[in-house]
Amino acid sequence: MSTGTVSVSSGTALRWFGPLASLSPSDRSALLDRSTSLDEGIRQRTATIVARVRRDGDRALIELARELDGVSLESLEVPRKRCLAALDGLDRDVRAAMEHSLENIAAVHRAFLPTTMETSPEAGIVVGRRPDPHGSVGVYAPGGRAAYPSSLLMGAVPARVAGVPNVIVCSPPGRDGTPRDVVLAAAALAGVDRVFAVGGAGAIAAMAFGTATVPRVDRVVGPGNAYVAEAKLQVAGSVAIDSPAGPSELLVIADSTSDVEIVAREVIGQAEHDPRACVVAVVTHEETANELRSAILRSLPAQPRREIIEAALANAGAVLWANAIEDAVAFANAYAPEHLLLALDTAEDLLPIVRNAGTVFVGSTASVAFGDYMTGANHVLPTGGLARSYSGLSVLDFIRWTTYQRVDATAASRLAGPVAVFAEAEALPGHASAARAWSRREPKEASVG
Repeated sequence: MSTGTVSVSSGTALRWFGPLASLSPSDRSALLDRSTSLDEGIRQRTATIVARVRRDGDRALIELARELDGVSLESLEVPRKRCLAALDGLDRDVRAAMEHSLENIAAVHRAFLPTTMETSPEAGIVVGRRPDPHGSVGVYAPGGRAAYPSSLLMGAVPARVAGVPNVIVCSPPGRDGTPRDVVLAAAALAGVDRVFAVGGAGAIAAMAFGTATVPRVDRVVGPGNAYVAEAKLQVAGSVAIDSPAGPSELLVIADSTSDVEIVAREVIGQAEHDPRACVVAVVTHEETANELRSAILRSLPAQPRREIIEAALANAGAVLWANAIEDAVAFANAYAPEHLLLALDTAEDLLPIVRNAGTVFVGSTASVAFGDYMTGANHVLPTGGLARSYSGLSVLDFIRWTTYQRVDATAASRLAGPVAVFAEAEALPGHASAARAWSRREPKEASVG
């Protein structure tokens, strides 16, 4: 690149700053290849934890809590009365905000509920698909550097909307041996069935395989750190997952019409999640890029989570300028971010050509923070470039489809010959015989009931 990095007052830096067209192949690869599975250390440590939990169950979870969380657990399960007490003791304004969020999440996901569908490709044949809720779902609510009751609501509320009868939650224990009160309050508000003080990769393994205390579930959902994302990938052969949602990501497209102070706040807001968070802005003018860089650096000294933000900016932060808006969109589609903010006046025009993003925020007023908490859209989204292949969490993740088909006697007689020919072409005479049996039968009915 024409310029390397931009130092800030603490000695850390934005990792990339310069023209998009001048990215070297290695720089471009580093920006695009963000999967935590590329980190051999994370993969191996996660595999060890998953194997321990699968082998030793509750004992492994208790040992991991002591080793990783520094807490000695008396019980893995949090009593329901403890969750209800946390809800009763919740600050009134916080409770009102949670209830507002819950209502919007439920409303949005109810609107997206699928229904039974049937079609008739030809006379006498009916093929249908019926949505059936999973029997049980495990929701992971992150802890560690911060508590995320919002993530609990994003997982548990759509599951209930879908009709899942059993919803459990795992969240890391604090020093008192239970998750944060605000997380327990959210669990009570969402009406989950059971809560466990279990965090990290161990929690994912426990829900995937089951232990004496933690039940095995049909699907595991929820965001987390790099180890949680990796654990979900490693157990995906044994249990369904939503997507490998790891450290937070944001890509902003801006131009000379954009308010750089607003864009800087959005960049800071996502960078404060995690030192591994990835925050990138692509603008269409070098002057705007310089203004944005300055706005980001000016805001740092006043940030309570400054060290985390600076680590994220130094690791994967970028402000780049493109020759044209089409180049910025092309880069965004290749980057496939978790969050894509179109912070410019032509946002509506760009929306149809945006393809690969967990969720798109259209216009500067559509702050990513609104989507994180209150719009009702889900904030559990694919990261690491996997928005190319995965969608964000939705009510669809909590159902499976039962396919059924009817064939009446007239259609059976009509299908017998071509099916037998097809089966014999595949050297399956038993199939051919089963089909031909219907060619010798007189139809008893003319239509499917």
